[in-house]
Amino acid sequence: MREYRFAKIIATLGPASSDVGTIRALAEAGANVFRLNFSHGTHDEHRARLDAIRAVETDLGRPLAALADLQGPKLRIGQLEGGSIDLAEDQEIILTPEGAEGTIALPHPEIFAAARAGVVLLVDDGKLRFDVVTATPERIVARTVVAGRLLPRKGVSVIGATLPVSALTPKDRADLAFALSIGVDWIALSFVQRPEDVIELRDLVGGRARIMAKIEKPSALDCLEAIVEKADALMVARGDLGVEMPPEVVPRMQRRILSVCRQFGRPVVVATQMLESMITAPTPTRAEVSDVATAVYAGADAVMLSAESAAGRYPVQAVAMMASIIRDVEADEEFWSGLRVKRGEARADVSAVICAALREAAVALQPAAIVAYTTSGNTGFRAAAERPRAPLLCLAPTLEVARRLCLPWGLCPRVAAGVGGMSDVVHVASRLVREEGLGEPGQTMALTAGQPFGVAGTTNVLRIERIDG
Repeated sequence: MREYRFAKIIATLGPASSDVGTIRALAEAGANVFRLNFSHGTHDEHRARLDAIRAVETDLGRPLAALADLQGPKLRIGQLEGGSIDLAEDQEIILTPEGAEGTIALPHPEIFAAARAGVVLLVDDGKLRFDVVTATPERIVARTVVAGRLLPRKGVSVIGATLPVSALTPKDRADLAFALSIGVDWIALSFVQRPEDVIELRDLVGGRARIMAKIEKPSALDCLEAIVEKADALMVARGDLGVEMPPEVVPRMQRRILSVCRQFGRPVVVATQMLESMITAPTPTRAEVSDVATAVYAGADAVMLSAESAAGRYPVQAVAMMASIIRDVEADEEFWSGLRVKRGEARADVSAVICAALREAAVALQPAAIVAYTTSGNTGFRAAAERPRAPLLCLAPTLEVARRLCLPWGLCPRVAAGVGGMSDVVHVASRLVREEGLGEPGQTMALTAGQPFGVAGTTNVLRIERIDG
């Protein structure tokens, strides 16, 4: 039987990993989802990368997912007279939208609308810190807490206020339309602050892709449960989150986000600086290995590589290392004993009960595989949320649905077109379980589907069958 890995890997594509050969090597090393980062690159470059992903997918004969990561709103200091300003500690400064004489330009009226005494402005990834003393719609008076040289166009993070701004900029809307036109499978929304941001994106997507909300603003944590409920998945984007709150708080917030996602049955991704040293070195630090393992032990559906695979010198080695760490964690009995989680009331329906029974069947019968036939993909998501200890073969009627199932924990999605009933499911499942090296004739498999067959949202059947020859 082949080795089976449950937690998934997302690899970001970039200058170091855009050709078909490298993308194939990344997939063979363990990448399940490929991230197209729309903060960088042109539409033509992203189209070429997606074409390469699809070519590798066809060559390997298994689905691969593409995730389009939208840039989101970027707040920046405006142009500065003289090109830079050297600021001293405890210096009073004045910021205005236009950068009037003697002031610092901050061309974002939404910051002035939300600012008040006590709000903190972090500039250049936290290298400078300004505490707001007073604020009006035209003028912010602040005091320098962390001093240094202020340069134009440096990023600004606003701590302690929710900005009255959409998470979708005009650039994001153009990128979204393009990403949907070329057929990406997932859309990641950056700098989500409230559930309305996700609702706005969902209206634009119109069911053409699944939606991932990136948690990188402290304000999102104030309404985390509502955001989780509206999104299809979440990402713990620790880079920006670590800028906007004290770094020592980020691990606790990561645990909280994972816990809430597990309770709601939503896939959750842990991202940023996971194997950072492998950008330039062939092996990671022991602390980085522990970081990846900690996310897997906590039940993350996927862990993500950013610059390690996009621009680093060792992209394939980074994916292989991440896969090795995951396999080692999943070989630990304590990993499995810590995966059980209490479900919320929102999951108390027939489909949820069937998927919970799959988990119990895996414990009692130790089947070679669990097989779920899903029309929309929702049954696959629910089965994955239960974390059964058996390979989870997920049969989908179309390649589009199968690709979206590459992200959730444990799912091995495959296309099963033309399936017309449970007898067809048993036959196709037996063949695929054998072909995938998950089981042999005569072994047990647990199957779930819905009656009437092929109707989304009707999962209501659980059968135990023998793998036929």
